[in-house]
Amino acid sequence: MNKTRLEAFSDGVIAIIITIMVLEIHMPDTANWESFRQLSPMLTGYILSFIFIGIYWNNHHHLLHTVKQVTGAMMWANLNLLFWLSLVPLATTWMDKTCFSSFAVVVYAVLLLMCGLSFDILRRIILSSLPPDSHLRETLGKLNFKSILSVFCYSLAVAAAFWHTYVSICLFAFVAIVWIVPSRDIEKGLADDK
Repeated sequence: MNKTRLEAFSDGVIAIIITIMVLEIHMPDTANWESFRQLSPMLTGYILSFIFIGIYWNNHHHLLHTVKQVTGAMMWANLNLLFWLSLVPLATTWMDKTCFSSFAVVVYAVLLLMCGLSFDILRRIILSSLPPDSHLRETLGKLNFKSILSVFCYSLAVAAAFWHTYVSICLFAFVAIVWIVPSRDIEKGLADDK
């Protein structure tokens, strides 16, 4: 399969995910501060999820730049990632409608954990497909720390949600900050491999 086709499919799915999320925000019937205040949990959930989807899209884009030949394992790993990402609108809406209840935040944290694990599986499969002398092997290997940190924080967020949901949200924000800038080493590794 052509890498461009995989990228286009992934981009389309991610665009639909974002569209579904925004369609779940229902505007209030009145225009006053109280209505806006009631809308704020939905906006908070949407912004948080939009940032996460954007981070995955951006890092996925950079990760796929390292691929020379798409394999069946890559396609299935990519579908696995897209499956978990496609559940983000559902979990976001549930979290919003329950005003960030403990159980809904736990489900959201588990979902983010599954997204993180799925991205790491895709990264590892791509890493294993690279030639042994590729500079990109070292670059993709460096992302292992971010992956482990993310899994740890998401697991901690699951436990924290039973105590205080805002601690979980802070952990989500921390992971977002860690991943918000994709590894610039990927471009350097691509240049070195030419």
